Amino acid sequence: MLVTVLVLVVGLGIGGAALVAALNVALLRAANTEALDTANAVARLVDEGSLSDPIPAPPGVQVQVVDAQDRVTAVSVGTDRLVPILYPDEMGALPDRAGRYLPGERIGLPGRVRVVAVAAGPAHDRVRVLVARSTADLSQGVHVLRVLLLVAFPLLVGLLALVAWRLAGATLRPVEALRAGAERITGAPAGRGADPPQRLPVPDTGDEIHRLAVTLNDMLERLGAARARQRAFVADAAHELRSPLTNMRTELEVAQRLPDGTDWPALADDLLTDVERLSRLVDDLLLLARSDDAATPAAPVGEVELGELLASVAGRYPTVRFTPPAEPLDIPGDPDALARVVANLLDNAVRHAASTVELTTGADGTYRSITVTDDGPGIPAADRERVFDRFTRLDDARARDAGGTGLGLAIVRELVRRHGGTVTLADAGPGLRVTVRLPGRGAAGS
Repeated sequence: MLVTVLVLVVGLGIGGAALVAALNVALLRAANTEALDTANAVARLVDEGSLSDPIPAPPGVQVQVVDAQDRVTAVSVGTDRLVPILYPDEMGALPDRAGRYLPGERIGLPGRVRVVAVAAGPAHDRVRVLVARSTADLSQGVHVLRVLLLVAFPLLVGLLALVAWRLAGATLRPVEALRAGAERITGAPAGRGADPPQRLPVPDTGDEIHRLAVTLNDMLERLGAARARQRAFVADAAHELRSPLTNMRTELEVAQRLPDGTDWPALADDLLTDVERLSRLVDDLLLLARSDDAATPAAPVGEVELGELLASVAGRYPTVRFTPPAEPLDIPGDPDALARVVANLLDNAVRHAASTVELTTGADGTYRSITVTDDGPGIPAADRERVFDRFTRLDDARARDAGGTGLGLAIVRELVRRHGGTVTLADAGPGLRVTVRLPGRGAAGS
């Protein structure tokens, strides 16, 4: 605001000075033109031989006709008849139809006077017409303008500064509201049950500030959702980690109190089982944490033959029936990641199957499919999207997990997404059918 006012003062000052200077030049030029017009008119009268004495002249103007011997032959009313307006040396230095300024007190006129000289008469009897025009009235007009500007200048600057201040305040008021809202959001302590307000006030101006507020609110909503997911993820991870740690602590405390009655090989086996569960959980959490990183690269592209891969993974599960494909099915992808996908699906199916689990693969145009079917209780259609969330547990028979972490399907979806594929759940009547579609060579996006 201070810079604006300073620029305004400088600009108005320069403009005012230029106006006064331009007006002064224009008025002086008008005075010179008026004096020259009067001298030309008197010269014509001399040439016509009809010059009267006294010579007619407007108020504030003195006219003399001076011969070659510097004698005054005719004058206007109120003009000296004896002494020429210009001294002889001044007369000789002044060209025809030119002029100069003289102090007015020298000839009895106020202020400065403009004197012009015009030659007239026949060649054998040349005379010079001298016209002196006072510029006091013109200087008075310039002085009045200068005074008016000096009086009006501070008032105008103050008025414009006030208007600018009000306009700037009105323009920045929505910005201040956004700043205050952001301060409340960042400064309010996060309590146990309530979070600080997560929305900024949106002005109804429809301009860039309105759009900025809407964009910031969208960003805050995404950040709030991400923070909620992070809290839920940390809470669920802590809960999952606590269970095996609690088992290990309990077993070790019992063994410490009853060392003689402890079956140490059995205890070592139990501890190893819990350590393996912890290791799997940590690996799963690390994989999902990396998948949340926007900089996580796509899955490495290699050549994977699905038949061999599925046969290798299915061999670890005695109850899984695998039907090899009739012909090789090659796809681009990471064999370790795809093996993890199949293993997670089979782990989930084996834990919940009543008797059998079937694994098949085939071609679907340019895509390749992997299908895992079990005869367990299945998953209701309303929950088939929710089970892909991390640590999701359902209130049915599939929730009674024998060692699962609730991360298997979330990892499956993430790894399949990295390969450009999809994973869907369907009813197998009874049981659940999981179908993974992966792009083969030449498929769109592969």
